[in-house]
Amino acid sequence: MLVVDDDERFRERLSKALRDRGHQVHTADHHDTALLLARAQRFDRALIDLRMPGPGGLALLRELRQLQPDVDVVVLTGYGSIATAVEAMRLGARDYLIKPCHADRILLAFEADAERGLDEAAPYEIPSLARLEWEHIERVLHECNGNISKTARVLGMHRRTLQHKLAKFPVPR
Repeated sequence: MLVVDDDERFRERLSKALRDRGHQVHTADHHDTALLLARAQRFDRALIDLRMPGPGGLALLRELRQLQPDVDVVVLTGYGSIATAVEAMRLGARDYLIKPCHADRILLAFEADAERGLDEAAPYEIPSLARLEWEHIERVLHECNGNISKTARVLGMHRRTLQHKLAKFPVPR
């Protein structure tokens, strides 16, 4: 299995979880590294992050399917939209999942029969509004390189309010 994600911590944690479940996993941090690996060996499965520096996940999906037409691909993203989901499926992705996503859910996406719907493959756990807010704040903070003032401006909230929200532990699902 090939796991492609630019977030090193997430990539390594997910790879470890997949290895613990008995899968051989190769990792790449961006488009070019993933294509080098795909040219060197065959993969049955690939998990691709949608947003990465340089060419994104959809470009990688297109090129990977040209190199290895039989590879099953699941697109994983923290920035889901209907337009990118439709494009990913059109390009041949098996599924389109939103982060955070448990390793078991990812494996179910690969193993579900093509005729079965997503509801039968695995129930979708709807995160709470508080959890979605916390994840969005964390994403924007990461994009602002940890700068709290800039993050507060981008989010349109007072800096102290943001600091208060960040002082809380992650919200449970």
